[in-house]
Amino acid sequence: MHSQTNPDGFRISTNPAELDIAAIHRYLSEDSYWATNMPLETLERAIANSLNFGLFTPDGQLAGFARVITDRATFAWLCDVFVLPEFRGRGLSKWLMEVIWAHPELKDQRRHMLATIDAHGLYQQFGFTPLSSPERFLEKRRLNPYGAPTKN
Repeated sequence: MHSQTNPDGFRISTNPAELDIAAIHRYLSEDSYWATNMPLETLERAIANSLNFGLFTPDGQLAGFARVITDRATFAWLCDVFVLPEFRGRGLSKWLMEVIWAHPELKDQRRHMLATIDAHGLYQQFGFTPLSSPERFLEKRRLNPYGAPTKN
C-alpha cells in the first residue's frame, strides 16, 4: 500500500479497504459523463482489478478518486478520475496526478493512456499528448453499456 499526505492534510492512498465505494459509485453513476448508471457490481469488479487512488480530506472523507488499469510493468490506462465539486480549486487534481505517475509500479512504463473530453489541460501538464499515430489504434466500443442517456 502507498499513502501520501499534502501540507493541507489531504491524503492519497492506494489501500482499497479505505475507499468509500458508495460515494465513488454515487459520483460515477450520477454525475460523471462516462459512467452514468454504472451498476455497483461493475464498479466493485473494476476496483478489485485496478490500482486505485483514493483522495481523502484531513478527517478521512472521500474527496476524489482515480483508478489505473495496468499490468504494472509496461502499460497503464488512467480512468474514473474525479475530485468532488466541494474540493475543487485547491490543486488536488494536479497533486493526484503527481502521486499517480510517481507510483513505483507506473513511473517507468512504456505507455500511459487515457480518454477525456474536458481535462486536456490537466493531463498535458503530465506529458499527455494526442495520439502520435492514431491510425495504429483501434477500438471496440459498446455505446451506452449501462442503458443511460448519453452525456457524451
